[in-house]
Amino acid sequence: MLTTLVIVFIVTYAAIALEHPLNINKSASALIGAGLLWTIYALSVGDHHMVSEQLGESLMGTAQIVFFLMGAMTIVEVVDAHNGFDVITSHIKTSKLSALMWLVGFVTFFLSAMLDNLTTTIVMISLMRKLLSNHDDRLFFAGIIVIAANAGGAWTPIGDVTTTMLWIGGQITTLAIMKGVFLPSLVNLIVPLGMTAYALRGRDVVVPQRGNAEQGNQTTAFERNLMFFMGLGILVAVPAFKTVTHLPPFLGILFGLGILWLVGDLVHRNKDDETRQTLTLVHALSRIDMSSIVFFIGILLAVATLEHTHILASLAQWLDQTVGRQDLIVIIIGLVSAVVDNVPLVAASMGMYSLTQYPADHFLWEFLAYCAGTGGSILIIGSAAGVAAMGLEKIHFFWYVRKISGLALIGYFAGAGTYLLQSQLFH
Repeated sequence: MLTTLVIVFIVTYAAIALEHPLNINKSASALIGAGLLWTIYALSVGDHHMVSEQLGESLMGTAQIVFFLMGAMTIVEVVDAHNGFDVITSHIKTSKLSALMWLVGFVTFFLSAMLDNLTTTIVMISLMRKLLSNHDDRLFFAGIIVIAANAGGAWTPIGDVTTTMLWIGGQITTLAIMKGVFLPSLVNLIVPLGMTAYALRGRDVVVPQRGNAEQGNQTTAFERNLMFFMGLGILVAVPAFKTVTHLPPFLGILFGLGILWLVGDLVHRNKDDETRQTLTLVHALSRIDMSSIVFFIGILLAVATLEHTHILASLAQWLDQTVGRQDLIVIIIGLVSAVVDNVPLVAASMGMYSLTQYPADHFLWEFLAYCAGTGGSILIIGSAAGVAAMGLEKIHFFWYVRKISGLALIGYFAGAGTYLLQSQLFH
């Protein structure tokens, strides 16, 4: 049975990694893999009561992550529908490319920490289209935006899916992860950002010419500010809600979503139906990426079978015996996340190492949050932010490898070295 489960999981993993060449959505592969793994497990064991209990336990943990992500994605969509991100982007004004690069890098880094790396990438690349007419310049900016978004998402519980998974699973706590991973993430950004900005020194920003007048916004300045600051406030308040009430984060995000829904309905109650429709929470719910949500459900349930059958625990022992050093193991996991999706990698790691042996905020969990979060920048297919940038700016895989991958790799090791040094000095 164990061999069969491993083979099915490897085939599932390969199908997810080869999503684009196969032209098969990774969500379909994850769901089929989860279904096959649980079916094989249930038929082999024969103890249906035990399997049902284990499935219920896994489903509870999966549901918490999924509800949290749905709430956060909906809030971001509401803010975007109200053009709320203009509150930030309208202040980005400079005539030099190098200065703009620094500005965009840091705005992306901190915005990603408060929202998520995928949304931030889409917002910032859309902004670059308004600010830069040269496509080659936009490609370099897109590459730095991917690095900055992944680095910014790694150091907060709500900035990256993998960090969120570790936070909800109890492996990390809010203040500890922010304090421990902020500096390495910042170094991960500054090194490639500085090298790229130096290469662009002395060049002026060429703003695209506008042919027709842009369509007027459907929202007022008050509505944009209100939804932006409310949405941001709710997302930032969720960790505090968890700390004060000790309730799971998904309840905090759903509570905040309800408040935002109520405020939105009150603000737009006097508008006609056609204008109001695109600004409602109902419309925002229809725009969230349900394919990604379904993928998380499938892959987390698939990994759960390997956890219950103790395959992951055996893998952890083999890695410890073969590689020996924890820091090298985590660095390897981060490098692998450049090739395959970091969600199943982190889910597998959570199953490999128990909280009893490695308690909350242990070196292993913090370093894993950094490596898995930032390692995906090394290749454009290694993160959701990279895939989004690839689609928006039509970035070729090998162009990214030639121009950006080396910078991302240098930043990755610089940040990893910073974390290890910081750990030696302060822990």
